[in-house]
Amino acid sequence: MFNLFKKAPAITTVKEASFNVGKSADICLLLEGTYPFVRGGVSSWVHQIINGMPEYTFYLVFIGGQPENYKKMAYTLPDNVVGMEMQYILPKNSIDKKAPTRHSDRCNFDIWEKVISYFDDPKEPIPTDLLKAFAKELGRDNKSLDEFLYSGASWDVLKNRYEAVDAEGSFVDYFWTYRTIYQPLINLAIIANKLPRCKVYHSISTGYAGFLGALVHSLTGLPFLLTEHGIYTKERKIDLSLATWLSNKTDALDISMHTGMDFIRKIWINFFIQLGKAAYQEAGQITALFEGNKERQILDGADADKCVVVVNGIKTKNFVESYKNRPQTPPHVVALIGRVVSIKDVKTFIRTVRGALALYPDLEGWIVGPMEEDPVYVEECKTLIESLSLQDHVKFTGNLNVPEILPKIGIMMLTSISEAQPLVLLEAMCAGIPCIATNVGACSEILYGAKSEEPNLGHAGEIISIASPTQGINMIEYLFEDAARWREFGDRGRKRVLKYYDQEMMFKAYKDFYKGAIDGRYRI
Repeated sequence: MFNLFKKAPAITTVKEASFNVGKSADICLLLEGTYPFVRGGVSSWVHQIINGMPEYTFYLVFIGGQPENYKKMAYTLPDNVVGMEMQYILPKNSIDKKAPTRHSDRCNFDIWEKVISYFDDPKEPIPTDLLKAFAKELGRDNKSLDEFLYSGASWDVLKNRYEAVDAEGSFVDYFWTYRTIYQPLINLAIIANKLPRCKVYHSISTGYAGFLGALVHSLTGLPFLLTEHGIYTKERKIDLSLATWLSNKTDALDISMHTGMDFIRKIWINFFIQLGKAAYQEAGQITALFEGNKERQILDGADADKCVVVVNGIKTKNFVESYKNRPQTPPHVVALIGRVVSIKDVKTFIRTVRGALALYPDLEGWIVGPMEEDPVYVEECKTLIESLSLQDHVKFTGNLNVPEILPKIGIMMLTSISEAQPLVLLEAMCAGIPCIATNVGACSEILYGAKSEEPNLGHAGEIISIASPTQGINMIEYLFEDAARWREFGDRGRKRVLKYYDQEMMFKAYKDFYKGAIDGRYRI
């Protein structure tokens, strides 16, 4: 069937990325800051899904902040990607002082203020009829954006919301926060009105991509599916708790926290909560990777009847040779495979290797994965390696062929402070390599077995606390000191992956979701 469509070009740069803009397809994927520009995690999954479903055509909508953040594509698009558009939604903090005041439709900005009130107080999702009115009236063309920036009616809304939120806080801070937070919503409404008509719209997160899906569904009534790997709202709370550009750090993980929080941080948290609620409300089907995330979605406002769990899978046949080549005794190599970013807590991995050298002087720590996403954090990690005199023991390898290197690794280790369902654990387990991981996301379920696993196959590794080099050192010793135990843990992991985590099971589930959406099963 693909000779009916233009073949996806071999795109490498952001300037070349948009093609066949507005072309209809079976599935429109809404992607925020991930595929095809960022490797690993969600992007790997998206690439899997597209390649694994050649019977469907896909149209990609990439949503990013600013173009300079996405300079090179990390994936070659499969042939069944028939079109793609790049959308950059974040504003620049500048004002055109020469811009004339715009005349606006006061009714439109009455709608706008009602929408914003739901972000100020996100106890309930934005009603569908209000969401539709917002998308229809303020998303018709770029005129609404000019009015948002320079009209008197928009200024009145800004003042009203400031007084409603916190009239004693800094108005200057609120002004810039208001522009930064809410201008992307106008941009998303404009995008929603111009998207091609597809059979299904599928967002791979809540956030901006999920809100775009909610807008499209409210406008068209066409099926909207939502998949979350991590819980976007929770991850943004972590980001905000660590943000150096916000003062008065507080515990942003407490959903009921706002007492004592500086009001700018509170506005940001409420914003992301409402983005999530809107996506949950409009989606006809909501997918999580494991039971813990499904429970969190329901807690955050998702309808339990819409929520299902579909675990990620891997192509297990790719690891047959890796398992055959596994040595009888564990190589004294501990590897962290993933992006070198702060959420992976690579620094704790480095400190763990430093402590374990007292037990295994020949130990090596490999940090395997892309390094371009957060150069500042990469340099901090390199400085830590030098300060601990680990230059001969810890190395950054960049991207490597994972099936080829797994037989050279004794332990796969993840020290992340947040994860969804890390595929690298499944890949290591399929190769018979034991794992150590922090107690985040689905890691415990992967290594110890889900509650529904019957009979339980046993431990395929060990779980440690976040930011605990001492526990990591102890588990390295536990797995390395007995070769028979090391092999047994690895064999259990392989059995679990083969039984529960083969990607064909995942493909079957999503094919059913797409067919059900097209047939009308998931419309609301």
